[in-house]
Amino acid sequence: MSKYHIAQVNIGRMRAALEDPIMAGFVERLDEINAIADRSAGFVWRLQNEGGNATYLRPYDDERILFNFSLWESVESLRAYVYKSAHAELLRQRRDWFEQFSGVFMALWWVPFGYVPGVDEAKKRLAHLEEHGPSQFAFNFKNLFPPDEHFIETFDWSIFKPCPLSAG
Repeated sequence: MSKYHIAQVNIGRMRAALEDPIMAGFVERLDEINAIADRSAGFVWRLQNEGGNATYLRPYDDERILFNFSLWESVESLRAYVYKSAHAELLRQRRDWFEQFSGVFMALWWVPFGYVPGVDEAKKRLAHLEEHGPSQFAFNFKNLFPPDEHFIETFDWSIFKPCPLSAG
């Protein structure tokens, strides 16, 4: 077992509010897709409220930006869920529900085993990737970085605000 988990955050701008008929196909599949993630090999944690998802969390000023955030045992387990499960069907249909995003919409980074990042951290990782490109601090599937033990072990994790939903 690795000393580290891979954290992932992704955002998307919906074509309409969740309650709008345009979003119905996406909303109808949310519980199914979340359940697949929860049962997937290598799944550790995902941001969720009492309802089992985080679709009503709005960490950005734009009310139509959805926020998805999870931890996995490895890049391989995350990649299998994203591209080789029913989740891949939703990816192929994403233009039905989500606008083309002009900036960085996904970031990955390594965290110590047992650490659960918060929303503040995820937003900062996305912003850093947008501004500086891939690095040990934040990267993507195309530009993977293996865990750098020195970087992770000496990093000041207290610079991030804890997430109120992290216990979910």
